[in-house]
Amino acid sequence: MLNKDYSSGSVLNFGELLLRITPDATGEWLQENSLPVFVGGAELNVATALALWNVPSRYFTALPKNGMSDQLISFLNEKSIDTSTIVYHGKRVGLYFLTKGQDLKHDALIYDRAHSAFADLTTGLIDWDKVLDGVTWFHFSAICPAISQNVADVCKEALEAASRKGITISVDLNYRAKLWQYGKQPIDVMPELAQYCDLIMGNIWAAERMLGVAVDELVTESGQKSLYVKEAQKSSEEIIKQFPKCKAVANTFRFTTEDNTNIDYYTVLYTDGKPHVSGEYFAETIVDKVGSGDCYMAGLIYGFYNNYEPQETVDFATAAAFTKLFVNSDATNRSVDFIQQAIIK
Repeated sequence: MLNKDYSSGSVLNFGELLLRITPDATGEWLQENSLPVFVGGAELNVATALALWNVPSRYFTALPKNGMSDQLISFLNEKSIDTSTIVYHGKRVGLYFLTKGQDLKHDALIYDRAHSAFADLTTGLIDWDKVLDGVTWFHFSAICPAISQNVADVCKEALEAASRKGITISVDLNYRAKLWQYGKQPIDVMPELAQYCDLIMGNIWAAERMLGVAVDELVTESGQKSLYVKEAQKSSEEIIKQFPKCKAVANTFRFTTEDNTNIDYYTVLYTDGKPHVSGEYFAETIVDKVGSGDCYMAGLIYGFYNNYEPQETVDFATAAAFTKLFVNSDATNRSVDFIQQAIIK
């Protein structure tokens, strides 16, 4: 079980703060001299949701020491995120460009993260005992080790330190095809990091790509919920077998048409030897896909942090992720009460 007393400490989210710049698809931003900017990054999105839901939320990243970083820190502090352990280092903040209304794939996504403060982190630079003081849960995502070998090494350093302190560790197996450009594939890196994790979240295809857990090709072709749920259980059982520290595995299933309409969304949380399946959510249109998975991860942490039963946890996390699809921002602004009222049994 992942349920224990976490109330004596904070949830620390480790990852790169990114500025998302969102040009419109038709190029009107060139005439208007205006580009919308959102503050985000997968782990920051988790930290923002948890702080909103009154979970003690701490965020670790690296930022250059300049006026813009001061503004960013103030922005996070206003959201009740503890930024006291952020490292000032390097010369720039990471950026990415995502065409408005598009998904994180194809030509709609352009990264500009090389030699950012976070990307240039190295082992031995961070006093992890100090950073992890008062922390009961540590979260990171597969985006971090995708950036560079140095950051992958820093991830391992952090996980080793958190494990020594008995801190619960979670990972989101989010895959970014345009990262992983330093000669390593996820399967070369992620199994070594996953061995430290108590909670692993992603989907059956991410587990195959990153952890080597095979997916039946016929299941993928079927498109049937019942088969996907069975495959999620099979994949989860194999993950727990391969990574004995892991106590829970969560799989999300989100399907859309090519024009990003007709959303079908449901999830499965496997823990204590059995699957817990959420209700199924449908929508004809959405506002913003960015950060929905991060909101789901935050929902899982929220549930376990508050000692919810597994079914309550998966129900809350799924509703949190679905309601995020209608928020024009990287992170959710939906309250706990709003999410609970949106739960479909």
